[in-house]
Formats: sequence, C-alpha cells, structure tokens
Amino acid sequence: MTTENPVLQALPRPLSEIRFAYTTRRVCHADIAGLLTGPRRPAAGQLVLAEIEELGQHRQIELVSGRKSKLFVGNLVVLAYGNRYAPDQFEALVPDDLGPCHMVAGGGMAAREVARHAGMAPATRIRPLGLLANAAGAPLTLADYALPPAPRPSVRPQVYFVCGTSMNSGKTYTAHELVRGFCALGLAVAAAKITGTGAGNDPWRLVDCGAKPVYDFTDAGHPSTYKLPMAAIEDVMDCVLGNLCTSGVDAIVVEIADGIGQAETAALLESPRLRVWCDGVLFAAADPLAAQAGVQWLRERRLPVLAASGLMTAVPLVQVEAQGLLDVPVLSAEELAAGTPFITALNQLKSAALPEAA
Repeated sequence: MTTENPVLQALPRPLSEIRFAYTTRRVCHADIAGLLTGPRRPAAGQLVLAEIEELGQHRQIELVSGRKSKLFVGNLVVLAYGNRYAPDQFEALVPDDLGPCHMVAGGGMAAREVARHAGMAPATRIRPLGLLANAAGAPLTLADYALPPAPRPSVRPQVYFVCGTSMNSGKTYTAHELVRGFCALGLAVAAAKITGTGAGNDPWRLVDCGAKPVYDFTDAGHPSTYKLPMAAIEDVMDCVLGNLCTSGVDAIVVEIADGIGQAETAALLESPRLRVWCDGVLFAAADPLAAQAGVQWLRERRLPVLAASGLMTAVPLVQVEAQGLLDVPVLSAEELAAGTPFITALNQLKSAALPEAA
C-alpha cells in the first residue's frame, strides 16, 4: 500500500493479509491510508497494527465475522488500544508509548499487562508497528465509527438491567434467558451490553437467543469501559439505548459487566441517568448470602429489583435457600426462558410500593 502523505508509512502487507479484530468491526477499511510511527503516546480507542511476537494466554483472535482465528508468531493484527479489568484474566492499561505490549483480550485489545489471575498464562506479546491513520494523517479511532447520538424518546420500550455480584455470577446467562423468555411470550426484544471489555461472545449469543438488534459499548466507540469517566459511560448508555429504542421493539435487556463492587459498575448503578431508563433490575449471584446482600445494596439506591437469578439457581437446593432469604422471586434459567414467571414478578412489583431501605 502506498500513501502520498509524507507523515505516513505504508502498510507492510495488503489489508487482505491482516486480521482485524471484533473491536474494529465498524471501521471502514477504505479510510486506512497508512501508519503513524515514531515516539507517540497511544490513547484508548486508537487502532494499532501489530505483529504477534510470542503466544501466551490468547492464541486466537476473534475476527470481525465472529470466527475465532488461530494465531501464529508473525501474524499481523489490528487491535484497539484500551484498558482491561477482568479479575479472572487480566488487568491491563494503555501504554505510554508504541513499544512492545500485549494482546489482552481475544476480542482485540492492546495494552500492557499489569496483573493476572493465577490460573492465566502471561498475555500474548505483540510488537506495535504503528497507529492506523487516514489520508490527513489523523489516527483512526473507534469513536470515528460510533453510532450517532440518539435522543431519549418520550415513549419507549421497557428496559430491564441485569447486574450481579461479580464476574462469573451468571449475569450473561441471566440476560440470555430473559431474552428467550420475552421471545417465548411473542415480544420483540433488543439487547445491549453497556460495560466490559470488547468481545463478540455475549452479543452473538444474545442474537442467537432472539434479540435484534444487539449493541454494546464498542458500537458507541469504546473498546472497553474500564477507566472511562462516568459521564462517558452514561453517554454510552444513552447512545446504545437511544438507538435501540428506534428499532420498534417491546423490551430491551441490558447487561452491566463485573460486580457491584467494581468502581464503574457501582457508579453507573447509582447514576440518576440510569434510573431514567430503568424499569426493573435482575440480580445474579453465585450464592444466597451474596444475593441477599446485593438485593439490599440495590434497594438502598432505590432501584426496582424484580428478581434474583444467576449461578446459584443451577442447584435446586441452593435456589430454595436463596428464596428463603429473599422477598423477590428467585428464578432459574428455565423459569426466565419460559417468560411467564418474570412477568408475574414484574406485575407484583407494579402492584406494590418499593420496599424502604433498611
């Protein structure tokens, strides 16, 4: 590839030989004019062309299509710089320069590993070759291709949020089964994941469950939401939900990543802007005491808790224990997928005053 801009370097290989990650799926390849190199400080959301130097934890990259592509040393990939918060994998931060760093997420994120779970191998090492830039010499960013802002409609679908105690508490599964339940009732449903790290697994599965359309924070121009100012995360929420409201659906299911102890998650759940959207919350937990504490935490913030679910409902006896501690329904995946038990919980909430915080 050649370029007439003297600031830019040509790409070392044709675009057809470069693997573009899921996080970059909205990027228009025709805008890529070359590379910016030299002493530069990258920013979250900027696109980097990098060479795989040493394989570590991530030995595959999720392509724009959703296919998992096996990686080999020497492969060229396009990733987005971003910060990652994943207690069961990595904490990683955008580096201060274009020096060697890591691919810290299979969905396509470049950062420097700061910490990792004891069960994780070191992150896959990459050598950045430069930032992708347009013909004017400006770095390309995910924000350049984000969904347009959408005003909050005066009449909108019902919006239900799913949050939980932590990663791996069953939030995503809860959201999937809730989507299936709405579809079983003959309702049109859309879905979103508004915080987390860019990857296609959850959005693709929501599509498989019947949600249409499905958006996440990468559609709003961010590779992840870790370290974003709260105003920016609120803008992501408004952008994604505002656009989903234009799709003519009856309901929207929204997952919030991580747990209520994580800084961005807690701040978002305390946000007045979230309350404007929220018609109900489902709380996912791995055990009954965690569910009890989480439901109380949400109620202290005046959020309408409809039901509890999550990993704890995989064991019938544990589900019974949880129901003994909670005054909201504890719904298994099968009950959520049936639809009717959730609607019953919703009607119960509508007919009763929100319990006062203790």
